[in-house]
Amino acid sequence: MTKPGIPKGTRDFSPDETARRNYIFDTIRTVFKRYGYAPIETPALENLSTLLGKYGEEGDKLLFKILNSGDAFAGITAPELDNSAALAAKVCEKGLRYDLTVPFARYVVQHQNEISFPFKRYQIQPVWRADRPQKGRYREFYQCDADVIGSPSLLNEVELVQMIDEVFSRFGIAVTIKINNRKVLGGIAEIMGAADKLTDITVAIDKIDKIGMEAVVEELRAKNITDEAIQKLLPVLQLTGSTDAKLHALTGILSSSATGMQGIAELRTVFSILQPFPLAQTVEIDLSLARGLNYYTGAIFEVKANDVAIGSISGGGRYDDLTGIFGLKNLPGVGISFGADRIFDVLSALDKFPPAATETTKVLFLNLGTQESMRALACLRDVRAAGIAAEMYPDQTKLKKQMEFANKRKIPFVAIIGEEELQKNTVSLKNMLSGDQQNVDIKALIQSLL
Repeated sequence: MTKPGIPKGTRDFSPDETARRNYIFDTIRTVFKRYGYAPIETPALENLSTLLGKYGEEGDKLLFKILNSGDAFAGITAPELDNSAALAAKVCEKGLRYDLTVPFARYVVQHQNEISFPFKRYQIQPVWRADRPQKGRYREFYQCDADVIGSPSLLNEVELVQMIDEVFSRFGIAVTIKINNRKVLGGIAEIMGAADKLTDITVAIDKIDKIGMEAVVEELRAKNITDEAIQKLLPVLQLTGSTDAKLHALTGILSSSATGMQGIAELRTVFSILQPFPLAQTVEIDLSLARGLNYYTGAIFEVKANDVAIGSISGGGRYDDLTGIFGLKNLPGVGISFGADRIFDVLSALDKFPPAATETTKVLFLNLGTQESMRALACLRDVRAAGIAAEMYPDQTKLKKQMEFANKRKIPFVAIIGEEELQKNTVSLKNMLSGDQQNVDIKALIQSLL
């Protein structure tokens, strides 16, 4: 008999873990709603034509492709069997979504006549990537996205930074919000004399935190970028100092690039608007931040936890023509995504989950007999009507077993209705933590539990 298991890079979640995850979702959802974002959902499956070519060559390799229904291999010829790309195109027309942004762009184009622009939406759903599983990196994970589309205003970028700040402040996590601009990266590619290799450059430097500068340099050389060009790049990546100092130095370096100067101007605007509104979290320019996805065109964001060694826990950026790939041109957008699974790991590592996050049943009514259980059911109705989570042990069994059940479930109170309580129309309420017990009527019991 095969031992049951789940695919690598996926996880089961216990009741406690699920409750903690719901705390994460609810916290993020609350902030999204406070800023005026409305919820939507899109299917787990998308047409591969929707997904392919939107994430770059490396992203395309991480798409989970789904075999067509029925005999997908019927009619496949021998040459097609020897060509993996041709075979995949023939037998797979659908795939699991890689992120929520491209499906959102598809949604906007498909429903454009029903939408009022600017359109602010949030989406909390799972995504899938055929990646190599490791700590903090999963094949199935949730993203919590907020995007505004139909507005070029940099006030949107400012608002997203404020949302990031509020979310992680609510979690009690100290983070650094890193900001860069793809136009700055475009300007760097121009002064390197490698404007046609912008994608290769951004894909490489996006790996600095993972593989280090030396390995990034080797990857750039492998992409036929000259040592002379690389030497122009390195001083930019190694700039230090305050935001103003970095922008001042960058202005001198990119003065000959109109694209780069536009990116610098956008960064200045975002930081100048944020300046009068102090944030709880650290916000800084990171010129090595690239965000390897091809669709970004302006500001890019990434968030790192200060006290836990893990990858980015939030990120995003501006994509000024993502809907253009689906036929709707000149519709600017910008958004952020919170990685719920990595946030879960950070909160667990820092022991930052509040006790209330895992509270479920507050009181368990014991089952001590037929008449007693009928009385307990009547009390349950009143307790639940008062908004208190309550349940009754379903079986008439030993008192010790029922009490052990309450302890294992970490239920803080037990309500006992025995023969004496029946006669007096009362309930004995026991605090499982302190051991204190009091005999009260149902109204007093409810007040004790509120």
